[in-house]
Formats: sequence, structure tokens, C-alpha cells
Amino acid sequence: MSFSLSTRLPRLMLSLPGVRSCSVAGAQQTLRVKERIESARARALLGGGEHRIAAQHKKGKLTARERIGLLCDPGTFVEYDMFMEHTCTDFGMEKEKYPGDSVVTGHGQVNGQTVYMFSQDFTVFGGSLSMAHAKKICKVMDQALLVGAPVIGLNDSGGARIQEGVESLAGYADIFQRNVEASGVVPQISLVMGPCAGGAVYSPALTDWTFMVEDTSYLFITGPDVVKTVTGEDVTQEELGGAKTHTTVSGVAHKSFSNDIDALLQLRTMLGFLPQSNRDEAPVRPCEDPWDREVPGLNSVVPLESTTAYDMMDVILGVVDEREFFQMMPNYAKNIVTGFARMNGRTVGIVGNNPKHAAGCLDINASVKGARFVRFCDCFNIPIITFEDVPGFLPGTSQEYGGIIRHGAKLLYAYAEATVPKITVITRKAYGGAYDVMSSKHLKGDTNYAWPTAEVAVMGSKGAVSIIFRGKGSEEQEQEYMDKFGNPFPAAVRGYVDDIIEPSSTRRRICQDLELLSSKKASTPWKKHANIPL
Repeated sequence: MSFSLSTRLPRLMLSLPGVRSCSVAGAQQTLRVKERIESARARALLGGGEHRIAAQHKKGKLTARERIGLLCDPGTFVEYDMFMEHTCTDFGMEKEKYPGDSVVTGHGQVNGQTVYMFSQDFTVFGGSLSMAHAKKICKVMDQALLVGAPVIGLNDSGGARIQEGVESLAGYADIFQRNVEASGVVPQISLVMGPCAGGAVYSPALTDWTFMVEDTSYLFITGPDVVKTVTGEDVTQEELGGAKTHTTVSGVAHKSFSNDIDALLQLRTMLGFLPQSNRDEAPVRPCEDPWDREVPGLNSVVPLESTTAYDMMDVILGVVDEREFFQMMPNYAKNIVTGFARMNGRTVGIVGNNPKHAAGCLDINASVKGARFVRFCDCFNIPIITFEDVPGFLPGTSQEYGGIIRHGAKLLYAYAEATVPKITVITRKAYGGAYDVMSSKHLKGDTNYAWPTAEVAVMGSKGAVSIIFRGKGSEEQEQEYMDKFGNPFPAAVRGYVDDIIEPSSTRRRICQDLELLSSKKASTPWKKHANIPL
């Protein structure tokens, strides 16, 4: 009896007029809500509309969603806050709202690894930053810190949303605060793919790496019109803040790419070298390049004449796995080379003086470039390999007036502070204070090697003899100085280099040391934070 009642009860209830009308009304409401959701979703996916999307494509730029689609592994992007809208009611803004506002945020997979990202949508209010826009970015940055995953920012924005006034400025500050909190915890990468002006520039400046797209991206505090009004200078957007300016002159950007597609694919490649956070070790992947491979070409790469230049890139490419080297800042301070590579499958950071440019001297720009790279590697547990051929710091009034002492100290500080495995190979010159700076044994270098061509001395023979003999030195005395210091023995007999190795064995020795040092644990005195000479 109870069974028959229970089965008949729903039908009995539906037969009642009041119940039937309520259920129909509820179903209709559900359908209306569903239709509203689908309509809002379609509007969000369309951004600023077909006309503005066409204008974006006409400039050679992808839309915010197209960029995310290229960056992420197919089907892995999960969007946050698609329905969020701005709350401004001034200047008629309440009449123009777009679901998701002017930024797309969420998380996805790149090479199978989780990344959080935001992509500013120039088709909606020119990508300008509202408080809602800022809240969306802050949410993904907070999530990235919680789970320990990189943050990628695809910047394409006209700046602050003027209609929102100080709220927009507050939104920028909220993002800046999170940039600082995430620094050294998770990798942060900015890819500038359009305009980025005014206060907006400081978020990319606070991240670890800033990339730009040639001809379509700009970074500047004040635009050409303001510059002309204030200083009288007539300058174009490209000259003032284009990719060429920032990758060759200012050093604000670390690399540039020819178009959006190239930039996003290169970014995917770079992410493969990086750990997820400071809690993870440097990535290791299977390697088909034998770890004990001899490199005979290195035996003749250094010229017999010590004043003849050669390209340190030949050394680096010969040693690393499969000649794959992701160079950072390739067009800035070319006298020092920095970038990521792999040794027996393990990610490493490479720093090398390049005698092909300015004889490999350290100057202001090279010191800052090298210091920032070394500190990034140390933040994220990436071993540092240094190839040294440095005749000293670049002399001259422009360097002294520009603060070479302070800037050179940054590189020294970065190496001394680093606790990751540090391996140094002196290929030729290691002169003066620059010898100390370039990850010497005295700065707690773990393994220091010298090639037979290495010269470890205070300075070159000509200058040394001139000082010792007050300008009256002879060729015989110069040769005597060379015989004494123009070789690796003075450093080797004092234990300042661990071994003098054949150049061809360099890859094998480094791979062995990296395996040995993979369990390195270093402790430092407690401090709130250090005071690097900025």
C-alpha cells in the first residue's frame, strides 16, 4: 500500500491546479535564466563586437581570446568572471556594459603545466583598466600564489579608465602590490602586445620578464604629445617606447618578437624551462643528447692571440643539450650573454662574457643585465653556469659618471647571494675585480674550472709591466709577466680553480657536477631582507 502511494503521489500533486501552475512557472523561469546566461556568454565571447575585432585584425593583432587559445594547450583554458561588469555610472557609462569587461582571466595548461593568465581586450573600452578589470586580475594572481603557478599577463590596454577616476588608479595599485608579493614566489611574465602607457607600465616593470611585439606594442610613461609639450622633443610612438627602443637602448624589455603568433609560441617554449614556483626544483626532461659527449670543436675555439675576439655563443651552443639556447636580452648589452638551456635534461641558467662585443668587458648595462638574470635563477632554483672571459670593467668617464661602481656591485652581489649550484669555466681572461665578480671561488662558487688558455691576473701584461716599471718596461719583462700569470697555474696552485680541464670535456664535467650538486643545501644568516646596491 505504501509503495503504491509513493509512486502515485507525484502524479496526484501534479493533478492539483496550484501545483501545476507553480511547476510551469518555475520551468519557464529556469529557461529564461538559461537563455540570459547563454546570451551574456555569447556577448562576452564577442568582446567589443565584430567591427572592433576586424579593426584589431587589421592592425595585425589577435584578440584577447585568440591569444589565450594560442598560448594554452587546446581545450585547457578555464575562464573566471566571464559575467563581471564595470560599476561606473558617470558620463553615460551605465548605458554601455560588456560581460567580462575589458579583460579575460583564468587558468590553463601550457606544455601540461598549470599557468594563470589575464589577457586585456582592446576591443572593449580600448582595454582600459576599471576597478572590475583590476579585481579580475587580482583574483587570478591570488590564486596563482595559493597553488604555486606562473602568472602570464598579455597587455594590450589604453591605460586607466578615466571615467572611473581614482578607482582606476586604486586598481593599478592593487595589481602592483600583488606583483611585489608574488616576486620570487612564482614566475611572472608580461607580454606587451599593444599600447601600455602611464601608470600601467609599472606592472610589467615589476614582473620577472617583459616581452614585446614589434611594430604593435608600446611602453611609455607619457606619450609623444605630452613629451612635445613639456620638452619640445618631436618623437614618434615607436621611437619613444617601441620594441626596438626597449630591447636595445633602455633594457626595459627583455626580448621582442615579429608578431603575436611568434610571441605566444616563443613564450610557450620559454615556460618549458621554468619551474612552477620557488618550491619546485628546476625542470628535468628526458634527454637524447649524451651527457658525456665530447666537444672537440671547443679545443680550438679560443684564438692563439689573446687579443683576438671570438664568439662565446660558440662555446655555449657546443656544450648545452641539442644546441638549444633560449637567449634573454639578445640585443642589449651584447658583451654579456644570458639565457636558459638544458644540461642532461636539466634546466640551467647560462651567463657568459662575450669577447665579440666590447672585448667582453663588464659595463653598467652588462652588470645590470647579468645581475637580474642571476637573481631570477636563484629565486627559482635554477643552477647557474658561468663562462668567463673578462678583461675587467670598462674604463671611461661615462662609466664612472654613470655609476659603474654601484651597478657593477649589483652583479657581484647577485652572485654572492645566490645559493643555487654555481659552476664557472674560465675560458681565457679573468682580470682584476671582474674575476672576483664572475662567480669566483671566493663568492662561494661550487665548482670552478679553467681551460689551458685561461689567464687569471690583476690585469694584462702590457698594463701591468707599465705600472710596475713606471712606463719603462720591456718586451722581455712583459713576456716574464705572461709566463708567470698568463696561464691558469697561479689560481690552480692556490685552490682558486678546482681543475684545469680540456675544453672538449667541458660538457661532461658540468653534467657530472650538476648531478652531484642537485642535493646542495645552503643556509644564510636570518635577515628581513638584504639591501642590494640599487
